Amino acid sequence: MKFTLSNEKIKSYNGGSSTNFPKYTSQLINWANQNAQGTRARVVGQMSDLFPEYTAQSETVSMDEWNTWYSERHPDAIENATDKISEQIENLKTAIKLIDRNMIRDWVEDLVITKTYNGLYVQEVILSAIAERKQATFRLATPSEESKGIDGFVGDTAYSVKADTYKTMNRLSEQIDYKMVYYTKTKTGLKIEVEE
Repeated sequence: MKFTLSNEKIKSYNGGSSTNFPKYTSQLINWANQNAQGTRARVVGQMSDLFPEYTAQSETVSMDEWNTWYSERHPDAIENATDKISEQIENLKTAIKLIDRNMIRDWVEDLVITKTYNGLYVQEVILSAIAERKQATFRLATPSEESKGIDGFVGDTAYSVKADTYKTMNRLSEQIDYKMVYYTKTKTGLKIEVEE
């Protein structure tokens, strides 16, 4: 079965309405929130637990009742989240005034040239080192394999090579079903952690 639901139809189910924000503002607030972590569970509560708890205890479910129920249990949460995000928006306002065409060009060049070279070169070096230790051959992934999260093979084993900071990037939804290799750049080289 295939079907679509319009925003109006969705609103008719829950009786709620959503705010219409001016163009780009919602994206910027969302971005600021990602940095500020204003709506994390430790600030506003775990919604995936709270909303089912509310619906289980309520005879009638409505936006107004949900608002009352939530506000009684987390009276400062909305203000605390707003404060965190507002502070980050001020940081963005300051930063955006510094951005000009030359900075954008430098950023694009750094991404396309420097980071691509460094990232792909590091992958090749790491895969080569693993192959040497395993006394096997290695090869880099094809574009089709890369789209699945594979960076290369040592023998028949697929590996995904990531900087150690990848572990903390919760917003990434990429599902990787291959052996992971994490590396940390140090002043003297790379620290490598290979999943076995």
